[in-house]
Amino acid sequence: MTIADQIRQVRLNIDQYCQLAQRPECSVKLMAVSKTHPAESIQQAYESGITEFGESYLQEAVDKIAKCRHLPITWHFIGPIQSNKTRLIAEHFDWVHSVEREKIVRRLSEQRPAELGPLRICVQANLFNESQKQGVTAEELPALLAIADQLPNIELRGIMVIPPPQVGYEQQLEQFLRVKSLFEGYADQYPLLDTLSMGMSNDIKAAIVAGSDIVRVGTAIFGPRGTNHQK
Repeated sequence: MTIADQIRQVRLNIDQYCQLAQRPECSVKLMAVSKTHPAESIQQAYESGITEFGESYLQEAVDKIAKCRHLPITWHFIGPIQSNKTRLIAEHFDWVHSVEREKIVRRLSEQRPAELGPLRICVQANLFNESQKQGVTAEELPALLAIADQLPNIELRGIMVIPPPQVGYEQQLEQFLRVKSLFEGYADQYPLLDTLSMGMSNDIKAAIVAGSDIVRVGTAIFGPRGTNHQK
């Protein structure tokens, strides 16, 4: 199948899951996770209607952003953030989904070029206390949200989560519903908090039924990840 064929199938699935959840089809945004895939694949995906792309490896992403600058793409950074890389992220991306430390969000605010407008961010939360995963705990989340909300060049828009993998749909749904309930409590506090970033190729159905606003799909669009990338 071509990239266009795979995007068509992913969109059909999203529409089906939205109907199951009695949600408007337009209520779920599809982000194509293009990390490790070349600019040519991004071009093909764009020609099939994708405008949101997620990248994790900074140098690779900066190179691809330059090659795709003729396309009106919204770029999302979704990988771990080191302090020495915040400037390039602030200068090249529209969204950052993986903010998990006060130092990082402050640097992103300080280094964001004024002409680009506020950088839209999601705080990454590790709500299931997995030691191998990035993200603030449920107890740390309120403080980081409050800090991000006050910074001048930051627009606090959401929370991003990657729950523990579950094989069964019901187990996936249970986890996502817990996250959705927590998110709704914070959305009442922060008027611009409208984006729950959760759900990937293997659990997209449960994420959408639970209420995800943006799903991150890579393999189901581009196929297996490449191995040649620059961090």
